[in-house]
Amino acid sequence: MEPIGVLPLDKPAGMTSHDCVFKLRRLFQTKKVGHTGTLDPEVTGVLPICLGRATKLARFITDEGKRYVAEVTLGFSTTTEDAHGETVETTGVPQGAVTEAELDAVLRQLTGQIEQTPPYYSAVKVNGRKLYEYARKGIEVERPTRVVTIHDLKRTSPLTFDHNTCRFQMEIACGKGTYIRTLAVQIGELLGYAAHMSHLRRTASGAIEEGDTVTLAMLEGCETVEERMAYVLPIEQVIQKWPRMTVDAETAARVLNGAKLASIPDEFELFTVYNEEDVPLAIYRRDPEINMGRVEVMLQID
Repeated sequence: MEPIGVLPLDKPAGMTSHDCVFKLRRLFQTKKVGHTGTLDPEVTGVLPICLGRATKLARFITDEGKRYVAEVTLGFSTTTEDAHGETVETTGVPQGAVTEAELDAVLRQLTGQIEQTPPYYSAVKVNGRKLYEYARKGIEVERPTRVVTIHDLKRTSPLTFDHNTCRFQMEIACGKGTYIRTLAVQIGELLGYAAHMSHLRRTASGAIEEGDTVTLAMLEGCETVEERMAYVLPIEQVIQKWPRMTVDAETAARVLNGAKLASIPDEFELFTVYNEEDVPLAIYRRDPEINMGRVEVMLQID
């Protein structure tokens, strides 16, 4: 039987998201495996992996909010905006040059909707090519600025001054498309210093949290696919907190044939349709032009 569900993986450092997918295809003996948004190789933490029919959910899970814990270093910037690039600019930070009150005010300033320009070393595409492909060849292109949402941003440690740098930890809750590396640089800019992100861990992706995760080592310690499936979350559990609409038997039959839906609650945009037996049938999205719901993904039909 084909494995179906979402594996809450704790991605280790040193592996790309695709490396994880490749290994999990072997461990679960299936080709139908997909990740839900790239984590940089040195970043660890929550990476939901979709198996089988659950790969239909990947783009929706990717769009959900994320939470991170990060360390920011003030004093120098790098080509990659993290600790693994070459130094670009050095602006030493003397002992006490930045106060906790000043930093906290900057973090409040960067909470809400803000503009970001993605780093050159990122997977954002410009003219059909990823920015990091241009960066590796030394080609400069105009990067698209976009608006992202920072729901919560707070310092979680004292400031540590050492060797003309200043370091601190912070927690971030953010929406889709946020670059924490770039956020670190923006914090530095507002304080008047070059900066980079020196450490990052994702602690939640949508409803999946750090405490739900399983490591590759734990999976490799299992002898069978059946044992590994004990760590996989069923589709019903992953989508249980998404907006939902329950329909009667007649409407459920129409939903399974891809029918449009009327009488949608005003606050719904993307929602799951369930039958009266509490089985999720499909994911729908409101079409504002006709004020009806259209099928995005059928959940019970491959």
